[in-house]
Amino acid sequence: MTPVRILFLGAGDAFSAGGRHQAGYLVSGDGTSILLDCGATTLASLKRESVPAGSIDAIFLSHLHGDHFSGLPFLFLEYTYAEPRRRPLRIAGPPGTADRVHELFRAMYRDAGSRPLPFEVDFVELKPGAQARTGSIVVDPFRVPHQQAELSLGFMVTLNGRRIAYSGDTGWTEDLISRSEGTDLFICECSFFQTKVDFHIDYPRIAENRHRFGTKRLILTHLGAEVLARRDEVDIDLAYDGLRIEL
Repeated sequence: MTPVRILFLGAGDAFSAGGRHQAGYLVSGDGTSILLDCGATTLASLKRESVPAGSIDAIFLSHLHGDHFSGLPFLFLEYTYAEPRRRPLRIAGPPGTADRVHELFRAMYRDAGSRPLPFEVDFVELKPGAQARTGSIVVDPFRVPHQQAELSLGFMVTLNGRRIAYSGDTGWTEDLISRSEGTDLFICECSFFQTKVDFHIDYPRIAENRHRFGTKRLILTHLGAEVLARRDEVDIDLAYDGLRIEL
């Protein structure tokens, strides 16, 4: 059985706390690579890790906040000018993804964003419980409590018998416990330490429920300044830019 590899391109929050790059997680195996989220720093991270941007087959967006999808225009430029792309690119995300991506590209690069791209972009609308597949990789989206007006998603990713859970941005929900059951890796957001809000998770909440997570390995990401300032008090693995995991 071929291994599944996960590369953490960005483990920081929207403020790039501690100099960390924004959300981006590359999952590869069996000849297929998908990107979970695409923050503004994703292209820089790919180049720093010597990963060709053209190796990405599909991009799955958990939600439409800038630190999770605003790296797309830079990839479009890369695929147009620096590393010309000829094969289709799938971009899957919540309802409204296609319009928001086009609007963002035009806002950032009016001329280029107003012209057709030289490669096909296949937009897929994700809904909770509706499975999506790219090559051998199966993605099951589920709803998480992060936004009120728009849909935010977490993902269950299955490849070569390995299962990876990704929380996206979320407040605490008991659903995270059940989603973690039987997974090889759970990538869970942890934005705060002392701050308590309904739309992000704080470390004490994760720590008090640690024994309930049914995953082989729990890694905390989307790390905010509070967590990094008190990292000596954290006894769960913290993600960092460039972290590579093989399952």
